[in-house]
Amino acid sequence: MDQPQLPIEMPQCEGVRTASVARPEDLRVRRPVRNQAEMMVRDLESLIADDHPVRALWAFLEALDIADFYRSIKAAIDRPGRPASDPRVLLALWVYATTEGVSSARWLDRLCKEHDAYRWLCGGVSVDYHMLSDFRVAHREALDRLLTQIVALLMHNELVTLKAVAHDGVRVRASAGASSFRRCGSLEGCLAEAAERVKRLAKEREHPDPGVNRRQQAAKERAARERAERVQEALRQLPRVQAAKKRQKHSLNKRRQEKITEARVSTTDPEARVMKMPDGGWRPAYNVQLATDVPSGVVVAASVVNRGNDWGEAPPMEAEVAERYGKHPEAYLVDGGFAQRETIDELTERKVAVYAPVWPPRTTTSGRTWSDPMSGDSPAVLAWRQRMQTKEAKETYKLRAATAEWANAQLRRHGLLPFTVRGLGKVTAVVLLVAVVHNILRALALTP
Repeated sequence: MDQPQLPIEMPQCEGVRTASVARPEDLRVRRPVRNQAEMMVRDLESLIADDHPVRALWAFLEALDIADFYRSIKAAIDRPGRPASDPRVLLALWVYATTEGVSSARWLDRLCKEHDAYRWLCGGVSVDYHMLSDFRVAHREALDRLLTQIVALLMHNELVTLKAVAHDGVRVRASAGASSFRRCGSLEGCLAEAAERVKRLAKEREHPDPGVNRRQQAAKERAARERAERVQEALRQLPRVQAAKKRQKHSLNKRRQEKITEARVSTTDPEARVMKMPDGGWRPAYNVQLATDVPSGVVVAASVVNRGNDWGEAPPMEAEVAERYGKHPEAYLVDGGFAQRETIDELTERKVAVYAPVWPPRTTTSGRTWSDPMSGDSPAVLAWRQRMQTKEAKETYKLRAATAEWANAQLRRHGLLPFTVRGLGKVTAVVLLVAVVHNILRALALTP
């Protein structure tokens, strides 16, 4: 095959002596031949080294009871029908992909065809991105129980003790644009427009366009129905947002009430809320709550709320930890956003020692200290104020940032990034998957 010619001639510099170089086509070199047929006999087992991390992840998953993931399968041995893909394979694919920061079902589908480690996990089981995407968000309860099972296993081996638990909230960007938030009147107009589009597409089904196949027509109808359902959900969420705005107005003084805007809800992700992010900006997000065992760094509980602050979140999370594992933490480490008097009273009644920073009173008098009682302080709050002045309590509280912030960073590295799914249920499923992956990695690191 002739070499392609350059479209222009290379200029020659006069007065410059050039060395005599042979033409490439006159030299004897080994050139690529890509149309030559090859016969390669290889099995998937030989492609993966014995010490490859994917083998350890698969072995760990084989030791777990994941019967909950099989409950939705209806294909049985004594019945006709196509066999379903093994949920253990799908779970292993997501676990390994999450360890490498892969959060896209389409990207994972491509890796299953091109990457040896993912092909080894598949073992000939056919997958596609629709199956992978549906599997991740359809097993929220199973992932929740799997999280409990892994932590219980570590507690049985005395790797998790629950002597001290650090609780923190991290706001993660939602899959909703700022322009998708609409007021009540605009939402009603969007709903009417969406309903009209559904009717129009239904009429087009009777007289189909020759240039549009049946699959494309079904996709258009499904998109129109989902659009209408999201707008309806936005209208259902609107009273909650209006109530939150009303409470916010009551909590602020009259000088700042003018900054409270009218209630709006997103038409693409109705359950997302505009929150203040760590960089100071305001964007649609979800508030991810994580409780982490201090000595081991294992996430013992995870949940998602759509409130922008952490007020009142400590008692429900601590109750969830106690319900999961049958015991209350001895020490509960939280930051100032969780340290309300009602929270301290409730956790003290459960015989849980609260470690949180003590904020100084707004009006101070001469000789007053933070440990002194304030009006409205209960005995539990006063004991907390006095405890936080001791050297032992200060040393204990230093472990909060080293545990909670580290766990947040680890989960972000594993995929706790801007969500690509919408809705509180699907977002919670993704968070639970990331927490399960984090705990598996911690279990492999802590186990000899």
